[in-house]
Amino acid sequence: MLFLVLVASVASIYLNVSASAATAGREIQGLEDDITKIERSIADLETRLAMLTSASVMQARAAEMGFTLTESDDSLYITIPGYSGRLPAVMAPPPGPGMVVQPVIRAAYTQSLLDWLFAGFLNPVLNYSPGQ
Repeated sequence: MLFLVLVASVASIYLNVSASAATAGREIQGLEDDITKIERSIADLETRLAMLTSASVMQARAAEMGFTLTESDDSLYITIPGYSGRLPAVMAPPPGPGMVVQPVIRAAYTQSLLDWLFAGFLNPVLNYSPGQ
């Protein structure tokens, strides 16, 4: 009788695990379907954006708004005294021999576990003398 109870409990555990795995598998499939739908939607939106910003569509929109193409002779360039133009972007300096920066590490984090154990626990035990 004990054997039958043991077999039945193992079988019920096996069925429970199998059912949970199947449920998780179905949920994963549903999430993968959602991911596929979202990726297709993103691709569709990127395609629409590419079509809206294509050269021919932009030229048609510019013509509707009253813009016209100009030649370089038609353009008027004005120099403004004191304006030197856009400033270049200031990036990090290139690495050099003196540019090695050491990471800031607290002293508490530079001690190994063995050093900590020896200094905190083992040192008083090793230096203990019964006459003190």
